Amino acid sequence: MPMSDAIVKKVLLSTKLLSARKIEKAVKDAKKQKVSLYSLLVATQKVHKDTLNEGIAAHFGVEYTDLSQVALDAPSVKDAPKVKAKDQDIVVYRADDTGIYIVSDNPIDTKFADKLMKKLNKPVHLSFADADSIAELRSRDNVYEFEEFARTIGPYIKQGSVAGRAEDLPVIKIVDEILEFAYANKTSDIHIEPYERKTLIRFRIDGLLHDIIDIPKHLHELITTRIKILARLRTDEHQAAQDGKLRFPHEKELVDVRVSILPIVRGEKVVMRILADQSGQAQLENVGFRPADLERIKQAILKPWGMILTTGPTGSGKTTTLYSVLKKLDRREVNISTIEDPVEYDMEGVSQIQVNNKTNLTFANGLRAIVRQDPDIIMVGEIRDEETAKIAVNAAMTGHLVLSTLHTNDASTTLPRLLDMGVQPFLVGSTINVAIAQRLVRKVCEDCKKKVKIDKTKKLLIKKEFSAALIRKYGLDKPSTYLYEGQGCGACQKTGYKGRLGIFEVLDMTDEIKRLVMSEANSTQIK
Repeated sequence: MPMSDAIVKKVLLSTKLLSARKIEKAVKDAKKQKVSLYSLLVATQKVHKDTLNEGIAAHFGVEYTDLSQVALDAPSVKDAPKVKAKDQDIVVYRADDTGIYIVSDNPIDTKFADKLMKKLNKPVHLSFADADSIAELRSRDNVYEFEEFARTIGPYIKQGSVAGRAEDLPVIKIVDEILEFAYANKTSDIHIEPYERKTLIRFRIDGLLHDIIDIPKHLHELITTRIKILARLRTDEHQAAQDGKLRFPHEKELVDVRVSILPIVRGEKVVMRILADQSGQAQLENVGFRPADLERIKQAILKPWGMILTTGPTGSGKTTTLYSVLKKLDRREVNISTIEDPVEYDMEGVSQIQVNNKTNLTFANGLRAIVRQDPDIIMVGEIRDEETAKIAVNAAMTGHLVLSTLHTNDASTTLPRLLDMGVQPFLVGSTINVAIAQRLVRKVCEDCKKKVKIDKTKKLLIKKEFSAALIRKYGLDKPSTYLYEGQGCGACQKTGYKGRLGIFEVLDMTDEIKRLVMSEANSTQIK
């Protein structure tokens, strides 16, 4: 349960972290943005997260635990008792001879800790941690190794040797386990690939594909048919590409999955993209922009018209960035419409249109229709062709704020790319507010990271890839500087990496860049 605004307000007043005037303004801003006071303070960096957490912990008379510094003791936690209490989220993160270590995001009632201590005859150490940190710890707890998945799904594969229909229980359980395991491990895509004598299941985790398990070839068609049934696709069609969507329950939420089935030489290949709803809930302040870039983007979205473009390869988080901008812009007094392929995240209060080529509802035709619907803000999933580009630019010129994505390698290439699509230079110069290029990079696993010295090979690589100014700034040429490397553990599936981080390049449309665009300069000159 998120920390109540009343308690946060009380903590701020008692600790004098903010003045009474600033607290009241923050309360109003939180209500206006429909977020908790705690989330707003942390996101806008009005109060440092650790400082606020320490104040809240003191209010409840417990200690504060920074869970990002805690290595989850998976075996002992697995055997530890499950703890429940009203109106708070509780998790056991350690259990040993010294006692049971528990964190709560709202320790209003601590009687459960006393009962647990009497029951187990062991000390119970209760501390406070914020809801986001507990959710992150839970996700670490939920991750289990590929080998464990193989042991779990193995019996169903054996039973499947006598299955003859997609509705048979072993086939249902195999598909369910694949979806559950993929979601628990934060998989973005599931690949089910047929070979001559087997079918290979692969997961894309943190941008890289991992071989998970081989399944006997005779089960391939049954599994594919089961997925077709869930996605409401034609089960009698095996020679044409099919696209659909399915939904499966996970704990208290429903997870959407985009399904693509394509006939290849050895059967039908299935790729399922998991559309994790939490990505659609990202706050602009938490996406990962540097403070200066974040301020430039905020200034750009305040303009009543113009274009905001995100660029980068497929899977680089462009749509997530645009949704975080939309969330910032979503107010009752504005009309927001989107045209997407597919609609990845449901957003309340926004009119979302799904591209449908069968009914000729393309990006271009959908965008024309949206303009006639009295919109204030328009999001176009992707500018793919000249027609869509021209309509989007014209909409931006006629008093609409337009958000969209492009496929370019960096921010500076965005402008020449629009010129290549036939948009006039003066229109590009006068409509683009900001262009954002982005990538996702893997993070070293926090559970198994280890300090390592910079050896000769790394020194040469650093010298080659970084400028002299950056090397000096971060002290990468000093003998005392260390790097961190993941050693590989159960939490990161032995890869040494877990999770990803956005890196960004933000291009403002300054007068100098406008002049370059007007002279049809290339991307190198703009850069």
